[in-house]
Amino acid sequence: MAKVFARPKALADVVTHYCPGCTHGIIHRLVAEAIDELDILDRTIGVAPVGCAVLAYDYFECDMQEAAHGRAPAVCTGIKRVLPDAIVFSYQGDGDLASIGAAEIVHAAARGENITVIFVNNGIYGMTGGQMAPTTLIGHKTTTSPYGRDAAVQGYPLRIAEMLATLEGPAYIERVSVHTPQHVNRAKRAIKRAFANQVEGKGFSIVEVLSTCPTNWGMTPVEALQRVADEMIPYYPLGVFKDIDAEGEDK
Repeated sequence: MAKVFARPKALADVVTHYCPGCTHGIIHRLVAEAIDELDILDRTIGVAPVGCAVLAYDYFECDMQEAAHGRAPAVCTGIKRVLPDAIVFSYQGDGDLASIGAAEIVHAAARGENITVIFVNNGIYGMTGGQMAPTTLIGHKTTTSPYGRDAAVQGYPLRIAEMLATLEGPAYIERVSVHTPQHVNRAKRAIKRAFANQVEGKGFSIVEVLSTCPTNWGMTPVEALQRVADEMIPYYPLGVFKDIDAEGEDK
């Protein structure tokens, strides 16, 4: 009998530590499928920093490097420059990339480093107890904003994709979601494109993926998926924010 669906070779056959309903598992699979389909597993190196993705080295079958909190883009830069034929990616959450790692992501993008960044935005610090993140929406309650995020006190949530799109360096920036099967398919195409850009030497690519955190949001998995549609996407609109191929730049 022909097998029509199977675990990607790049994804380890292990139980993950993620909470029930967390969409990190979906995103992991999409990354692994992209690696398989581009046939780059033997030369791929992933970088995982502190956060929910801290144990990603257990889940991907490629070489993995652990980075200090927020420093994954800098570590990716070093690996890529020493091993230019390697395919190097970081897998980062919003508390990591948009807060302590804000400088690293901005300058890696500004330099146009030929790396791939998978940025998982669930609007909260997931691993460390549900604190407010730079991406936490106005009014959302967290352990450090128990009355809801107040713009007058904590400022406004950062739109990372839009911010990086103002820079000259990036080749490709897209924001996607994984809250429905249709959106999962779109996310798959974006992630594969981000890896293909690196294979083709086009430069810095980042895919922001809107994700859920049912545990720290205090919701059921189904409610959390609906919150992505109802609250996150209106503030973080999906789409391509920069594409040098479409713009005809730097060809």
